[in-house]
Amino acid sequence: MSFDCKLETLQGRIFYCDDWSWRAPVFRDRWHAGEVLAGLVSMLVERGVWEKPSWVYAIPAGGVPVGLQVAKVLGARFDLIVVKKVTYPWTTEAGFGAVAPDGRPIVDASAASELGDEVVARQAEAAWEKVRERLEKLRGTTRYPRLEGETVLVVDDGIAAGWTMIAAVRFLRNLAATRIYVAAPTGSLDGTSRVAEHADSVAVVNLRGGLYFAVADAYLEWRDLEDEEVVEILRREGWSPPL
Repeated sequence: MSFDCKLETLQGRIFYCDDWSWRAPVFRDRWHAGEVLAGLVSMLVERGVWEKPSWVYAIPAGGVPVGLQVAKVLGARFDLIVVKKVTYPWTTEAGFGAVAPDGRPIVDASAASELGDEVVARQAEAAWEKVRERLEKLRGTTRYPRLEGETVLVVDDGIAAGWTMIAAVRFLRNLAATRIYVAAPTGSLDGTSRVAEHADSVAVVNLRGGLYFAVADAYLEWRDLEDEEVVEILRREGWSPPL
């Protein structure tokens, strides 16, 4: 597909399309968002802003359709990076951190201080249990290959608070990746800025500010993907986890 983007930058590490930003919705669905995001990533590579990623890591569930589209366009290897938001005890939506595939949590220091060590530990353990379950279900293994000398790209369907992306980036750093980029079709200004402190660079097509942000608002068609659907998508693609 042809792709037009009025490319702008923030803080020298965030790239976004000004003509796609500050409004919603802009994407039909996750597959369309993946095509558009692939256009932005390709633009950054072609202009020499980014090194061409050799790996695309998608955060399931919603990041899988998006990441597959990007990986195909780049000709990159594809894998899943299973991370889970650490939520407040009274909700399943709002989070104050995330847990990586190795079980290591990252949490907001201010929120953790208010909640106390016991609550934080309990919520992080619950998230880690979900990560273990999904690693087995979606990848069939907890092992990840080392990434010495590799440039990798982490993809999700959106960046809200940014904690899951940060957990993914930190995990890939521990696998010795040389460069780690992050890309998403849509992102909040606050969350994207938070992620940019940890990644080498971040790209979002649709950047939005304001007090209220929902990833879903960027999409005309939106629903949560079940893990069973992700398994079926990966089966159709003939994907198996790299070892």
